[in-house]
Amino acid sequence: MPEGPELHLASLYVNRMCEGVVFAGPVMKSDVSKSPDVAFACHAYRINATSRGKEVKLTLTPIKSDAKEAQQPVDIVFRFGMSGFFRFTAVDELPKHAHLRFYSKEEPGRVLSYVDARRFGSWQPNGKWQPDRGPCIMFEYRSFREKVVSHLSDRVFDRPICEVLLNQKYFNGIGNYLRAEILHRLNIPPFVPARTVLEGLQSEDACEDKKDVKKEILSKKGAKKGKMEEEKADLLRLCHTVPLEVVNLGGKGYDPQKADYSDFEGWLQCYYVEGMKSVRDHNGRTMWFQGDPGPMAPKDSKSPKAKKRKDTDADHDYTRKKKVSRKQNSDSTVKKKAGKKPRKAAKEEENVPQEEARPRRRSVKSSEANTPQREPTSTSGRRKKKNTEPAAGFKKRSGRLTRQNVK
Repeated sequence: MPEGPELHLASLYVNRMCEGVVFAGPVMKSDVSKSPDVAFACHAYRINATSRGKEVKLTLTPIKSDAKEAQQPVDIVFRFGMSGFFRFTAVDELPKHAHLRFYSKEEPGRVLSYVDARRFGSWQPNGKWQPDRGPCIMFEYRSFREKVVSHLSDRVFDRPICEVLLNQKYFNGIGNYLRAEILHRLNIPPFVPARTVLEGLQSEDACEDKKDVKKEILSKKGAKKGKMEEEKADLLRLCHTVPLEVVNLGGKGYDPQKADYSDFEGWLQCYYVEGMKSVRDHNGRTMWFQGDPGPMAPKDSKSPKAKKRKDTDADHDYTRKKKVSRKQNSDSTVKKKAGKKPRKAAKEEENVPQEEARPRRRSVKSSEANTPQREPTSTSGRRKKKNTEPAAGFKKRSGRLTRQNVK
């Protein structure tokens, strides 16, 4: 899922690709998208992008003309969901699942597309930053830090730290892989109360203006124990510096054209790394960690198995999947009709009450109790066994009881 760094890299991508490009005409939306239409059409406009946490804003600015009433700029706020991103291509190379499209005025034409295969993302015309989201962890660090420290008495901080880090009201931009990397570097168990980790932190970071803050945090050798403990205690600082490391990877971290994530995978230390543990938190999100999970870990929670990514074209070809499923359903219905009677008989056997089934098991002699018995193959044998053995079994039991009573 795209997180704060990916959203910021997406805005940089739009600004780089659309620099000097003039767009024209209406904004086109796909027929399958449930997001609202963008009622904007202009003979010439430019596109600029900005990011804040897990949101990206595209600003469509009309180019000045001689018209009496100048058209006002329009803001469109995007939230990427699970798989959203932008791509700038030629018109004849329009990508699959391009749900919102901005066409250039040039010839041959090009198009900026918002692509979202899963359609969990959304956009809002004339939108604004969501008021429930906190300050950006990367570019509003002081406001972000002050808000968290001033609200530590809230009940939300009673929850495990790994779950609180996904609360966008306080940690706008932190997602699943960032929380794993931050807690791993600080050696903090994921399922400890958030307040115990954050209490004692100041609203102002004393090391904010130092250039070597990141080096001090990441260094493992040659550092004094007291200094390392001080660094480890400041989780809010790493919520700011770790995402910036991903941004510094540049297009190699977010490259929708080449999709080369090798540098990003090499940067990861915990998330989906071999040898690390994983467990689902109370919200069903997978948490990666090392060592003890902490006292608030969910009970009887199983580690989810990592799924191998399938071919992209196969994942996106919904039409083919529907055809296959229909064919399988038709085959299954034919089989059901052909083998209807045997299945019905099987159901009748399954619906036999347990009380009736128990005497058959108990009718076996005590000397043969531990030896496996073969069931009779003929149905007549089964019926006889069902009708006669229970009574015999009860007689034997009653006989034993009477002998004991006589003694």
